[in-house]
Amino acid sequence: MDLRIFTEPQQGATYDTLLTVAKATEELGFDAFFRSDHYLRMGSVDGLPGPTDAWITLAGLARETKRIRLGTLMTAGTFRLPGVLAIQVAQVDQMSGGRVELGLGTGWFEEEHKAYGIPFPKEKFARLEEQLEIVTGLWSTELGKTYDFHGTYYDLTDSPALPKPAQEKVPVLVGGHGPTRTPRLAAKYADEFNMPFASVEDSERQFGRVRAAAEEAGRKGDDLTYSNALVVCVGRDDQEVARRAAAIGREVDELKLNGLAGSPAEVVDKIGRYAEVGASRVYLQVLDLDDLDHLELISSQVQSQLS
Repeated sequence: MDLRIFTEPQQGATYDTLLTVAKATEELGFDAFFRSDHYLRMGSVDGLPGPTDAWITLAGLARETKRIRLGTLMTAGTFRLPGVLAIQVAQVDQMSGGRVELGLGTGWFEEEHKAYGIPFPKEKFARLEEQLEIVTGLWSTELGKTYDFHGTYYDLTDSPALPKPAQEKVPVLVGGHGPTRTPRLAAKYADEFNMPFASVEDSERQFGRVRAAAEEAGRKGDDLTYSNALVVCVGRDDQEVARRAAAIGREVDELKLNGLAGSPAEVVDKIGRYAEVGASRVYLQVLDLDDLDHLELISSQVQSQLS
């Protein structure tokens, strides 16, 4: 079971804070550091000092880390043209020595688009499919050849399809709860399918849909990695769990129901239940980025039991 650290910087974090967390992620033996791609806070937090850009952040971290994988859950398809995104991700992959992964989704938070003047199209899913086709097509085009795409939303002619990533293939993540189109899209383009903030039962059903879609597309169901993203709140005792829950504005019982919360033994047990339905990777949504002792506890008493 791979454990990855997943951050939500729009809730309030500087680049320096993210760098500190990423370095701790590496030093404590976690597999990867991922971040969300949002420009506006959610909920009652103040979000200060303001948003940081996902790919600018990852470019900086690419030069400051050596081992961990780096990526997004999920890059918003509404934020970037697919040709530009392909260039950005390829460049950051080169900067990291081949450690980047791209999670790409439709974009959904209309308020942040209004706040920063970003168009929020009505038809997002069909755009996402074209984006995935273009990004992966640009990367896979042979050197010396050009790439063309003529779709409903995007049109590329005689693209040199450069630069290329350092990796032969940048892993692509697709995720979500949709019962039909999402599994089909994952089956066609994804190396990993991520189920965000879902129960064991809902994850099992969705993983099954993705496996079936992969087989219909001529792939093996096991060709994809299956993962979950879940909020984490671990403590050595009930008081520590309650303190950490209060620090992120959540209730312990709710966190235990909807996330990974409680003692290390409780969290290991629940992760095991996700593993039983096919997950081999968990993105731990860490909401208090100043609590590095939390990461150390997870590393020493949760991750150590799952290695």
